[in-house]
Amino acid sequence: MSDSLKVAIAGLGTVGAGTVKLLQEQAELISMRCGRDVTVTAVSARTAGRDRGFDMTGIAWFDDAVEMAEKADADVVVELIGGSDGIAKRCTEAALRAGRHVVTANKAMLAHHGTELAALAEENNAALAYEAAVAGGIPVIKALRDGLAGNRISSLYGILNGTGNYILTTMRETGRDFADVLEEAQALGYAEADPSFDIDGVDAAHKLAILTSLAFGSPVNFDAVTVQGIRNITSVDIEYAELLGYRIKLLGIASETEFGVEQRVHPTMVPINSPIASVEGVYNAIVTEGDWVGRTVLEGRGAGAGPTASAVVADIMDIACGRHGYAFGVPVKALRAHEVGNLDQLTGAYYIRLQVMDVPGVFADIATALRDAEVSMEQILQRGRAPGEIVPVVMTVYEVKGSQLRQALDRIEALDAVVEPPHVIRIEEL
Repeated sequence: MSDSLKVAIAGLGTVGAGTVKLLQEQAELISMRCGRDVTVTAVSARTAGRDRGFDMTGIAWFDDAVEMAEKADADVVVELIGGSDGIAKRCTEAALRAGRHVVTANKAMLAHHGTELAALAEENNAALAYEAAVAGGIPVIKALRDGLAGNRISSLYGILNGTGNYILTTMRETGRDFADVLEEAQALGYAEADPSFDIDGVDAAHKLAILTSLAFGSPVNFDAVTVQGIRNITSVDIEYAELLGYRIKLLGIASETEFGVEQRVHPTMVPINSPIASVEGVYNAIVTEGDWVGRTVLEGRGAGAGPTASAVVADIMDIACGRHGYAFGVPVKALRAHEVGNLDQLTGAYYIRLQVMDVPGVFADIATALRDAEVSMEQILQRGRAPGEIVPVVMTVYEVKGSQLRQALDRIEALDAVVEPPHVIRIEEL
């Protein structure tokens, strides 16, 4: 295994350029740990001639990433272009058809096409590696596929998007509103100019779909993920959460239930003393429950050039050492589709915020709607009185089926004194 492993990189943004620099600057360490050199032989990007901070000597340039995947002198093609389809997918498919190993950080592509790409990799005796696609520098893919391989995973959950976590953390620490903190996150480079994938939960859902496949041995099924973002979280919600002993986190949760495998991304109230509650800012964390190992917690930087490039290079080094197996832990033909969990049948506790006219009888009407749907109220909070004015009313309810809660909320929303739809956050005692 003394021959150099030759690497071609498609996409020279911050992660792509960072990957080349890491491979060049850590060449001696990488060679020592792999027992062979790892050499960048080709790159492709939209614009040539720009100084990207690394030495281009001996590196072939390709304007077309697909052509590079087919023709470059390379054993491994690293896809860092992004996007679920288009050039990224064509580049990946071309590399695999040519029998070249692929390393990618592209969670959207894997969430939508991961199963078919894994099958293509197997057909051509190539690796499809994607540690960098989920949680940046946190080695959660290797943990699930290798370190926890002897366990049946019953559930996993985590903070899978640093942008959302930064916004919620800053709102709590400063008392500022969502829109103001989002603008700051964009100015700092934590949020994109179009932040919808991050704040609407889509980015976290992409990652959860990948983790679910790996954890439960099922085909990747992004369409089965229930997704809700954080646009509607207010400083009032965060304040009341603290009063109730909770913090609000945007979580991805997957678990086996009697009704099937549920996959959901949504704002969640978690106890202040839970491990996940203390994960702040741009950090990510993933918690798994295995039948033999019990609970494991992984935490670290979930994005950025350094952590993501580190994960890309870890996959390249595995390939250099001959360590690569099935993309989702088992052959594609062994992946088994599970029933999709019916959230209406699942039970949970909830926080509910109402905007109501402060008029006599409103609490009695709300209590009647809850009673008729067999929903039990745990506590209710209202700060002060403002007769005839609109005031927030917050309550929590004990565990209840989703269908029962929806029935109660429909009745409550129809009340004349309730001036906007109820705002609901699930409570998880994690």
